Amino acid sequence: MQWRMVGPFRGGRSVAAAGIPRDPLTYYFGGVGGGVWKTEDAGTTWRNVTDGSEFGTSSVGALAVAESDPNVVYVGMGEHSIRGVTTSHGDGVYRSTDAGRTWTHLGLEATRAISRIRVHPDDPDHVYVAAQGSPFSPNPERGIYRSTDGGQNWELVLHVDETTGASDLSMDRTNPRILYAAMWDHDREPWVVRSGGPGSGFWKSTDGGDTWEEINSGLPDLMGKTAIDVSPADPDRVWALIEADDEGDGIWRSDDAGRSWTQLNSDRVLRARAWYYIEVYADPEDRETVYVMNSPFLRSIDGGSTWETIQTPHVDHHDLWINPTNADVMISANDGGATISFNGGETWSTQENQPTAQIYRLTVDNQFPYRLYGGQQDNTSVAIQGWVTHGGGIDWKDWFDAGGGESAWVAFDPDNPRYLYATSIQGFITELDTELWAARSVRAYPEMALGLDANMMRYRWNWNAPVVTSPHDREVIYHGAQMLLRSDDRGFSWEEISPDLTRNQPERHGPGGVPFTNEAAGGEVYNTIMTIVESPHAAGEIWVGTDDGLVQLTRDGGATWDDVTPAGMGEGLVNSIDVSAHAPGTVFITLSRYKFDDFTPYVYRTTDYGQSWDRIDAGIGADNPEAWARVVREDPDTPGLLYAGTELGMYVSFDGGGAWGSLDLNLPLVQVTDLRVQAGDLIVATQGRAFWILDDLSPLRQRAAAAAAGGHHLYTPANAYRVSAGLGGAVGPIVVGQNKAQGAYIDYVLAEAPGEDEVATLEIADGSGAVVRTFSTDTDPRPDGTSLSALPASVGHNRLLWDLRGEPPPAIEGAVPAFGGLAGFRVMPGTYTARLAVGGETLTESFEVRGDPRIDPAMTDFAANQRFLNAIGAAVTELHVGVNDIRDVRGQVDAVVQQARAAGLPAADDLAELGTTLTDSIGVLEDVMFQKRRQTQQDMVAFAGMLDTQLGTLAGEVDGSDLPPSAGAEVRLADLEVEWGEARAMLNRVLGDLLNDFNRLARESGVPAVITRSERRTVS
Repeated sequence: MQWRMVGPFRGGRSVAAAGIPRDPLTYYFGGVGGGVWKTEDAGTTWRNVTDGSEFGTSSVGALAVAESDPNVVYVGMGEHSIRGVTTSHGDGVYRSTDAGRTWTHLGLEATRAISRIRVHPDDPDHVYVAAQGSPFSPNPERGIYRSTDGGQNWELVLHVDETTGASDLSMDRTNPRILYAAMWDHDREPWVVRSGGPGSGFWKSTDGGDTWEEINSGLPDLMGKTAIDVSPADPDRVWALIEADDEGDGIWRSDDAGRSWTQLNSDRVLRARAWYYIEVYADPEDRETVYVMNSPFLRSIDGGSTWETIQTPHVDHHDLWINPTNADVMISANDGGATISFNGGETWSTQENQPTAQIYRLTVDNQFPYRLYGGQQDNTSVAIQGWVTHGGGIDWKDWFDAGGGESAWVAFDPDNPRYLYATSIQGFITELDTELWAARSVRAYPEMALGLDANMMRYRWNWNAPVVTSPHDREVIYHGAQMLLRSDDRGFSWEEISPDLTRNQPERHGPGGVPFTNEAAGGEVYNTIMTIVESPHAAGEIWVGTDDGLVQLTRDGGATWDDVTPAGMGEGLVNSIDVSAHAPGTVFITLSRYKFDDFTPYVYRTTDYGQSWDRIDAGIGADNPEAWARVVREDPDTPGLLYAGTELGMYVSFDGGGAWGSLDLNLPLVQVTDLRVQAGDLIVATQGRAFWILDDLSPLRQRAAAAAAGGHHLYTPANAYRVSAGLGGAVGPIVVGQNKAQGAYIDYVLAEAPGEDEVATLEIADGSGAVVRTFSTDTDPRPDGTSLSALPASVGHNRLLWDLRGEPPPAIEGAVPAFGGLAGFRVMPGTYTARLAVGGETLTESFEVRGDPRIDPAMTDFAANQRFLNAIGAAVTELHVGVNDIRDVRGQVDAVVQQARAAGLPAADDLAELGTTLTDSIGVLEDVMFQKRRQTQQDMVAFAGMLDTQLGTLAGEVDGSDLPPSAGAEVRLADLEVEWGEARAMLNRVLGDLLNDFNRLARESGVPAVITRSERRTVS
């Protein structure tokens, strides 16, 4: 079983990027949830270089490539732009000595978030790490670390206190002993970010970090977040970017290596939303040029006095690497991924080729094929096909903006998703009419709450405020603030159907940021509803989870509410609630406490409507105890089969949560934010790798039966669907999501592999018992030149994809086929049986192949399709066998004549004459039956397609379609049947009378007769 990446290919947030000075094509960037990516073609394509490695987390905070040895790459984990709603923890430093092929963990796990790595320009083992520290709790591991042995050992060379971390570190390229550190006194609570305190400021070392001195003379007494960079063009010039009060903030400069400072510009654009940005970069070639990363990309060319905006593919910039040998070459890491410029920022490479989207929530409709919906952080919401029927991959044309904004939940009628209700921050909610493509606001209370303290708002909305529709009446919409709102008129009006369902702690409703920068975008609004679920079993039974650790229940549509929070559960995000589809009163919840610096998984289950609860998370994170749980859902078809999405991957339980095991398979290390089961597939949203799907859960659902069987076991295949167009199962171009492979998965368990002389087979038979396809462990060519498809036969679980096609016709040996050859035709809808024969045992299971459900059954005529394709298939098979026969006969005739001449037989000339007549007829027949001059596929336009090409082309008109053959196709088949009849008569004459005359004289002359391939096959 394999996960497939759906997309979209639209970059997500990155805060770390680096390049190689002497290689303008190679760059790295780190996703805040997607690991490390590398390009070797200047951003045309990117590939992940940390998947499958020993990385323990996937959130990258810093990157550095050693200039003296570009094979050496350092990665610091834990993003330093500490968003309360999406920031994931890190686990220290990793190093590669082979340009990203392999990695070694170097420790510093407790640093949690790393903001910068600096490598000595002449020594790849001499490295410094700026540890910013845990966003959510003071920790003693904050500060500047140094290693002189490639990270084998570390020294904490600068430490201020447990609340002050290193937000930046700069090294003087002209004298690497000189270091400048920017320190940041900060902390983040779920309701406020504190950016600033007595620890914030700047430090300098002139002896490689052995000793440090403060260099804050003339700077503000109290500072917030800080950044620093020394100019490579003038080592006495040092730039500082400071968050402070209105008179002290902005860009500062020292022209005496930090001894004194001058404030140059305090425009708020330089330090707006400081905790998220505050990044400054000196131009390596021009002492007057400096860059600031903020929501716009800013540049000054007059020493920091005035600033201009550089247009980029995405806003919200967090890191910049400028090539020290050519300042026009740079890479920016921003909220849309990474982008490269070769002309100083005039133009940039695309970010639409990076599948690193951070998705908040997941909803799925019931269409065929189904669509996935969710909000992408720092972008729009997205509705994307889970698979497509028109081609080989899931491309940009297969998704659209579903309304709302980056943090959207998307709600709709899953059977008729015309109206999409999508949320955004501060209670924004839109209705998108997907027939008219018209959108309108349906906010319950249109208030511009940005900038307001929570206690000034009528409704407190979570950044990720939920919206859902009722499973009993899809015109009913629920939207959660601190109380639950309900609308039954498409959002024109809303009613409050609950009191405040949160802890309602007024002391936590003040400014979202202190002491300088308020943060009132919505991420710090606290005491809000986080999730809403109405039970599928009973209308009016509504479960609500809050961001402060409460679970509330109404069973009368909101008239009365009960607090059913598990006893002693504690404060945290009730991030998901799942009502069992199988047992009323059974509910699963997850609690996330990462904002309290607690990475323990918490999963609870009740079977009595919340009167009592059990912890059922034992085993989640057995290999990593920090795999805190975000979501748990029960399989809608199999009671007790649970799926858990955690910060460090996927888990599965087969016993209702009693035990858990990994379900990562090939899923990359990533935060799983939400999951759904739809049409037998498991779909997940991730925070850094977009959407992924695990197709066909039959083996998981039938695991108990397989275990009970003991020996060999054949799972019951899921029903399969034919679609009108081809489906590509392989990953397409690098900017295309992987499509669902067409066909039926056949899963089976082998207790032992087939013996050396044993052949195992899997046959697919139709409703009449006729075998339409055979797979075998013996794939040697058969007498007719065909081979059976390979059957996987490893000990344990095997998965085979049957592409719903019958056996292909035998090929013409040595010929270049038109369109790559003719495959077996797609089978018709009906009941089929898989028959596995192995080890003297035969196992059978039946399943259905169904037609495309989008097509009106009244329009289909499968019997006509079957007749049409059978006629073509019979003709093609006979034609190909005939061509192989006559070409083989020609070779034998020449050999017999040569043998007769060599022996000096009197009949040699007569044999030669008969042979010439025979081979000339074969040549004429070849020219009718197939195009022998074709040597490449391009020759299709140079040489006419003969009977085999015409028949194959006609088959493609009908093969796979649910609709009957067109009138034109029927006429063309009748014409080809006439042509084939004439060719077949000629074939029979060649292999009959002409060959018999030749063989008669050959036998009379004492030389071997010609035996056709068909005759040899019969004997065999």
